[in-house]
Amino acid sequence: MTNCVERKIPSGTLAQLGGGEIAYVRPVRSDDVPNLFPSAPALAPGLELWALLNADGTPILLTDSRAAALANARENDLEPLSVH
Repeated sequence: MTNCVERKIPSGTLAQLGGGEIAYVRPVRSDDVPNLFPSAPALAPGLELWALLNADGTPILLTDSRAAALANARENDLEPLSVH
C-alpha cells in the first residue's frame, strides 16, 4: 500500500510554477461555469464538464470531454496537469 499525502498549493504559487507552459484540467459542473467562464452561454444545470485553465487560473477551454481538454493543452504546447 502506498501512502499518499494530499497537499494544497496556493494559486499564486501554482501560477509561478506554470511559467506559461503548464495548464490544468479539472472537472466542473455547469452550475459553476458562469464563475469560470463569464461569457459562456447558459447551460443546462447539472452537466459534468471539463475546464482547461492556465496555471494562473485564467480559463482557456470548456468541453464535455477530458480527452478534448488534454488534447487542446498539448496542441497549444502546454503541459496539462489534472486537478481534482
